[in-house]
Amino acid sequence: MTSTRRILTLAGAAAGLALLAGFAGGCGMHRHPRDPAEVASFVASHVDDALDNLDATPTQRQQIHAIADKLVKDGVALHAGQADARKALVAQWDSAQPNRDQIHALIDQRIEALRAFAYEAADSAVDVHGILTPDQRAKVSKKIHRHADVH
Repeated sequence: MTSTRRILTLAGAAAGLALLAGFAGGCGMHRHPRDPAEVASFVASHVDDALDNLDATPTQRQQIHAIADKLVKDGVALHAGQADARKALVAQWDSAQPNRDQIHALIDQRIEALRAFAYEAADSAVDVHGILTPDQRAKVSKKIHRHADVH
C-alpha cells in the first residue's frame, strides 16, 4: 500500500470515526466501493446502523446525516484529486528533467488537502458529539474505547 493510500485510509478512518462514532469497527481496513454513489450508500447504511443503536431522534438523524453527506462529498472530491496528482507525478518522471520544485509543490498541495479533510472530519466528530445526548455519548464512548483499544 502506498504511503498516500495509507494516509487517505487514515483520513477515511478518521471520517468514519466522526460519522459513525466508533461503530464502523475497522471500516478503514477493508476495500470500499469507489463509485461515489456506492460510497454514499455505504456510509449512509453505517450511519443508520449507528443511529439505530443509539435510538436517535429524527432531528438527530437529519443533523448527523447532513454531516455525513458533506464528509462523503468532500472525501470523494479529495480522492478524485489524487488521480490528477498521480498523472502529474508520472509526467514529471517521464520528463527528461523532472522538476523537484513542482513535485514538492504537488506533494504540499495534496498534504494540505488531506489536512483540511482531516480537520473537517475532526470538526464533524465534535459536531456529532454536540448533537448526541450524554447517554448516547456514553454508549459511543464505550465502542470508541473498544475499537481504538483505549482503556
